[in-house]
Amino acid sequence: MIIFNYLLMCIIFGTTFLAIKVGVDAGAPPFFSAGVRFFMAGLILFGWMVWKKKARVSLLLRKEMLFTGIGLTFGTFSTLYWAEQYVTSGIAAVLSATGPIMILLLQTFLLRQKSSIHSMAGCLVGFAGVILLLLPSISFEMNLFWVLGCFIILIGEIFYSSGTLYSKHVMERFADTSPIALNAAQMMYGGAMLLVLSTSTEHVHIESMLTLHAIGSLLYLIIVGSMLGHSIYYWLVAKTNPVFPSTWLYISPLLALGLGTLLYHEAVSWFTLTGVITIITGILLINVGSLRQLVSKSEKGLRNLSS
Repeated sequence: MIIFNYLLMCIIFGTTFLAIKVGVDAGAPPFFSAGVRFFMAGLILFGWMVWKKKARVSLLLRKEMLFTGIGLTFGTFSTLYWAEQYVTSGIAAVLSATGPIMILLLQTFLLRQKSSIHSMAGCLVGFAGVILLLLPSISFEMNLFWVLGCFIILIGEIFYSSGTLYSKHVMERFADTSPIALNAAQMMYGGAMLLVLSTSTEHVHIESMLTLHAIGSLLYLIIVGSMLGHSIYYWLVAKTNPVFPSTWLYISPLLALGLGTLLYHEAVSWFTLTGVITIITGILLINVGSLRQLVSKSEKGLRNLSS
């Protein structure tokens, strides 16, 4: 059951980037559609958790939910949705996978935590991969919005990494509250802020949201991407450990790149593939220690089952 859910989660997260791209290309306003997605997903999940008596409504009054929502939802997805107007879904997925690099940099330079040599080497390799992704557009096409979109996604990953580090503190502080309820609360805050941003920056025409592609994209992202995908993620954290579920970052970007190429005819050059491989290599280097622990625990588990 664990392996099945893990593979399902990787597929879900790998497809959400293409779903975002389809909705944006269909004319759905980026901030508005992102806001509706996360606010509705959070509202439904939180209502379900309250009904199950696994969360209290008073949780929504805690400032920690607001701060987490700014990092994990508002900052991360306002940038991603905007950027996917100009960047392919595959490239967006690969750049979003630089989250572990951002986390390491924040831990090293802001929190003053020591980092291993292979982790720092992974940062350099990952950064080189980002340069390889950007280089063709800068040198040959001079597509400034494409380049800006890539940088905006990287800025979003700074929000994501900050929110991730902060959420660890929040989960420890609210140890008696289900992580699913905490995630639902922050999605509601992040979604609400996205809707506020939309009212001041976008002209929302309802007819643009009523196309088949726009509606299909939104429903898929609410139900499958946010509610199902994140629930499986937290279930895996509870059943295994925080390291194992996070390895989706090594699989989903490649899946997103392949789906974008096959289903949406997104162009992939040799520079792109080289950049992808380089970034994934950097992320693997950063997480060598965690992956070794994961393999060791898996081997112990198999030995216990066999005995």
